[in-house]
Amino acid sequence: MYDVAVIGAGVVGSAIARELSKYQLELTLIEKESDVSTGASKANTGIVHGGYVAKAGTLKGELCIKGNSMYQKLNEELNFGYKKTGGLVLAFDEEDEKTLEKIYQNALKVGQPEEEIEIIDGDRIKEIEPHVSDQVQAAFYCKNIGVTSPYEFTIALAENAVDNGVDLKLESEVINIEKDNGYFEVETVNEKIKSRYLINAAGIYADRIASMLNTDDFEIYPMRGEYVVFSKSQSHLVNSVIFQAPNPKTKGVVATTTTHGNFMIGPNAEEIDKKNDVSTTFKEIKYIIDQARRSVPDFDTNRMLRTFAGLRPKSTRGDFIIEETEHKGFIQAAGIDSPGLTSSPAIAKKLVNILKDSGLKLNKKDDFNPQRPAIVVEKDEDFAGEIDHQEPKKNIICRCETVTEAEILDALSRSIPIKTTDAVKRRTWAKTGECQANFCESRIKKIISRELNIPVEEVKNRDEDYVPERLDVYELKKKLNS
Repeated sequence: MYDVAVIGAGVVGSAIARELSKYQLELTLIEKESDVSTGASKANTGIVHGGYVAKAGTLKGELCIKGNSMYQKLNEELNFGYKKTGGLVLAFDEEDEKTLEKIYQNALKVGQPEEEIEIIDGDRIKEIEPHVSDQVQAAFYCKNIGVTSPYEFTIALAENAVDNGVDLKLESEVINIEKDNGYFEVETVNEKIKSRYLINAAGIYADRIASMLNTDDFEIYPMRGEYVVFSKSQSHLVNSVIFQAPNPKTKGVVATTTTHGNFMIGPNAEEIDKKNDVSTTFKEIKYIIDQARRSVPDFDTNRMLRTFAGLRPKSTRGDFIIEETEHKGFIQAAGIDSPGLTSSPAIAKKLVNILKDSGLKLNKKDDFNPQRPAIVVEKDEDFAGEIDHQEPKKNIICRCETVTEAEILDALSRSIPIKTTDAVKRRTWAKTGECQANFCESRIKKIISRELNIPVEEVKNRDEDYVPERLDVYELKKKLNS
């Protein structure tokens, strides 16, 4: 019998599990995939938003600004990668400038300190972003915007939760839930799990989980966002996060740096039918490129590395759904779309308070360990690694990103079992460089084969039944150039 079971090991579920692991509780985190962070938490812009992005008086507005303030400490503890870069929202005409004033006033209402925000123009914009378009008339500047690696953050949260006693159940899709005698019985494809409290953090499938207990008074519909990632040769084009004045559907196409130094643009916003359709399309990628050039005109599409898409779990309520249901002990953490990544650590704290108010006794552990060491080791110019070196710390497996055998071995030895090359990628940044895994894929497979004692031909790139249709970047470049 668990005290609390959390369904969904995305960033919200993993943050909740870690927060609860600070207490003397029996906990489990249930995930249908073979790894954590395989849904929306894997594929998004990775922005730690300023509080201004959400309307004052909403849960999004309350929790975004609180979550933002927690990232620096979390990164010091968990070593997932976070940079406070600041960000600009650009105005290209008078209508946009009116939008900037509304953004500024909303920022003050949600509690953004006045010294962290201002509306700027002219030379000041160019000081911050020299490569921004000359057509920009003004900008809202927010100093506390940052960037993170969303999947590394989620992995770090889940890993630390497991290290502090959370029972992680992977490949455990939930197929039914019953409530009986004051506890919940969660049936997965593998087993039946009993828990006194149950949290629904199932992301795009949260309405499906809610329907199992007839608490589905909302629907989750997928909003697809597509992105383009460029090589680090384009990283000089942006120093911060560059937004465009928003409209009702989207915050506008963003141009940003990643924590690993790549230039990235996106997303668009497409409401789609299928909850697993993360394909990319020429029409939408062309739209993203054209829109991004309004902000930063001079990026080189010949330096594109890959396209990808993610699905935001939009709810019919239009705000985060964080509440206890009519079934005492069953709590929703649903409809967590943008700024869900930013808000996730604050959502976790709010969930703990809801559990406490519902009657869960919370006694803090004396031995909770908040620390989780980094997997990726920073390398300077004195690093003496080489390909096929006998020493794992110097044996370079991914030459584009200088990932060593030792880092891959570290990833494989952690408390979350992994078995695919994509799982290694999400932890070490291997496979993400200029050659897009042409050099390192086979080498990673050999290491996994050796360490897990399985035939190399059984090592998969990804553990998914559905493989999305992604644009071939070489063909995309040819089509754009023609």
